[in-house]
Order: sequence, then structure tokens, then C-alpha cells
Amino acid sequence: MSERAHANADESVLQAEVDALMEEIGRAARDAAGELARSTAEQREQALTAAAAHLRRSAAEVLSANGRDMALAREKGLSDAMLDRLALDEDRVEAMAAGLEAIAALPDPVGRVIAEWDRPNGLVIQRVTVPLGVIGIIYESRPNVTADAGGLCLRSGNAVILRGGSESYHSSRAILASLAAGLAAAGLPEAAIQMVPTRDRAAVGALLSGLDGCVDVVVPRGGRSLVERVQRDARVPVIGHLEGLCHVYVDESADPQKAVAVVVNSKMRRTGICGAAETLLVDRAVADALLPRIGAALGEAGCRLRGDAEACRILDGCEPAEEADWRTEYLDAVIAIRVVDGVEGAIGHIRRYGSGHTESIVAEASVPVERFFHELDSAILLHNASTQFADGGEFGMGAEIGIATGRIHARGPVGAEQLTSYKYLVRGDGQTRP
Repeated sequence: MSERAHANADESVLQAEVDALMEEIGRAARDAAGELARSTAEQREQALTAAAAHLRRSAAEVLSANGRDMALAREKGLSDAMLDRLALDEDRVEAMAAGLEAIAALPDPVGRVIAEWDRPNGLVIQRVTVPLGVIGIIYESRPNVTADAGGLCLRSGNAVILRGGSESYHSSRAILASLAAGLAAAGLPEAAIQMVPTRDRAAVGALLSGLDGCVDVVVPRGGRSLVERVQRDARVPVIGHLEGLCHVYVDESADPQKAVAVVVNSKMRRTGICGAAETLLVDRAVADALLPRIGAALGEAGCRLRGDAEACRILDGCEPAEEADWRTEYLDAVIAIRVVDGVEGAIGHIRRYGSGHTESIVAEASVPVERFFHELDSAILLHNASTQFADGGEFGMGAEIGIATGRIHARGPVGAEQLTSYKYLVRGDGQTRP
């Protein structure tokens, strides 16, 4: 047998092993989903609060595991933005634990009657929320997604199969241990929250196949290439967004102090998250007066500026922007700047280049704000507030799995409520249809 034939044979064996492993995980998740359907809201709350307590007690182990991931990531030469996404410290571990408790405190999203009506023939019809079933979640380097996704799926009565990025493998496994401890404390099956125990990419393909009907929906959380692959290859419904190409528009009527604060926070609070602003649009009427203040504040915060010809004329040290800059999700300390003709120019730019994620307008006048809110259809629109509020925790959802930019099922932050569907309950008294 040739060397290539040996390699192909070995690959086939490996694929078969991965497929068998994933099918076992899928069957266990489907069984666990059935048990969760019979669980009470109190059991799920208990599991989440117990998981939070265990995570606090295990902080040292989680940070040690994260240290291993960080060392490997530095060896691979990951960018500073990717390292920031991967890094955990005591505050971030505490934020995960607090997030689990916040999810536990949410109203139960399952079994809620969202509509009810009577028919002339006496039938009583209710529309009632139910879990989606088994959710597959594929994400990249942020280990906190393990806690957020596991917690939200549990709260909404869904079993979940997590496939984290190879960079966060050790961190995510350490976090999963706390979720498993919480499930055990509440008498719920540990298979309700599973993590794919291999870094082999073949596992992703198996998960996208639906695992012979065991997976009901897939949620990708990561960069454009990941989401495009999931949307292209999935054989089950997908909830996701391609990228966070977020904009801040500063109107003629903007308060200068608010404008500086909102723009700098939108871009620089954390540059590696999907809610970070990537493009700044400034009304031509105030560009000469206001843009130097904003540019100086961004520069002091360590941000590089790339602008159109007008922005480069106004700003010292501004690099000329190319067409690609208006379509780039930098996830880094870089921002593209364009001078536009009022709110109409801003809307036109966002419609052409935006990804439908999050946009913010800084303005004191009501007319441009109403136009901005009415004529743009991004999932999240803000007024006089940072784009970094595009976060389920900030929306009072406890946490989020991601920001959905589609128009079917869920839009914006995907929290526990968005991980439910509904069914109809129809009660009669012997009615038959003529």
C-alpha cells in the first residue's frame, strides 16, 4: 500500500472513531433533553447556583488551566486581541459565577403562556413556550462562553453540546467541571451539558450533520470564517451572525463631551468583542470642530486612525482608508473614519457596509435619532450610548450565547428566552370538525 493510501486509511479510521464518539454524545444529549423536559424550574435554578458556587471554589484550578492555554497561545503567536479574548483572571472568573447566578434569577422561560384565545366552537387555544431541545454551540477562543452557553441552555431546559476552540481547551474543561457539579447537586443528568472531548476538526462536521437527528439547532460564535462554514455546512437550523461591523455616527447636534466618551468607549473598552465599534461616521457640519477632539482621545487610548480624504485632512496622523476598511471587523485598536452628509449619509453608509449587528447615534436633536432608529434595521440600535452595551448581560438577560443578526427566530442578544420555541395547546369538550 502506498504512503498516500496508508494516510487515507488512517484518516478514514480516525473519522469513523470521531463519528462514533459524536453519535454517542448526541444520543446522551437527546436522553438528557427528555429528562430536562420533566425537570422543574427550581431544579434548574439550583443547578445554576450550585455551579456558580463550585466555580468560585475552583477559581485556582480554572486559572491554572487558563495559564496552560495562554502559554500555548503565545507560542502560536496569537494576536493581542485574541489573547485578551482567551485570558481569564479573578475578576473574569467572578463575572462568570455572577452570570450563572443572574441566569438562575431570571423568570422561567419554559411553560410561559404567550397567547391565549377562544374559538366560536368552544375550543380554547394557548401558545406555550418550550425548549428547542438539543443545541450544538461552536465557539472559538473565549472560555467564558462555556459558562454562559451552558447556563443559558440549562435555564431554558435545553441540553447542549459545546465545541470550544482549541485555544481554550483546558480552560473550558475546567469550567465544565463546575457546570457538571451543579447538575449533579440538583439531581439532573450531567449529559445535559457536554463538551466535545477532542480537538479534531472532524467533530465539527459531525455536529453540523445533526448527529442523526439528535441536534435541533446549531449556534456558531466566532469569526466570519467559522460562521460562514457553519451556515454553509449545517444540516440543522442555525442561529448566528457573520460579524460585528458596528458603527458610531456623531450628528451635528451631538454634545461634544458625550461624543468623545461614547466613541472612545465603543472602540477601546475591549477591542476584541463583536460589539466594538469599527467605523466612526461624523457629520460634515461638525467635523472640523469635533473630529480633532475625538481623534486625539482615540489616539491617547492607543487607537490607530484610518480615514477618508476629509478625515485625513482634519486629523494629524490619520492613515488613508481603502475600500476594504469600510468592510473590516478589526477586533483591534484600529478604527475607520468617514465624514458624511448628516444622518442621511450615515444611514446610506451603514446600509451599504454594515453587518446588521449594532449601530449608535450620538445626537441631542430628536429628528435624526428617529430617522436613525426608523430607517436602519440592525439588530441593536443605540442613542447616546456605547456599542459595547450590545451584550445580553447588559440587557438584563444574565448572559448571552451571541448576537443574532438574522431575521428569523432570534435577533440581538440570544439569552434564555430566545432559546425557546412554542407549541399550541388546544382544549375542547368533544368538538368535531364538520
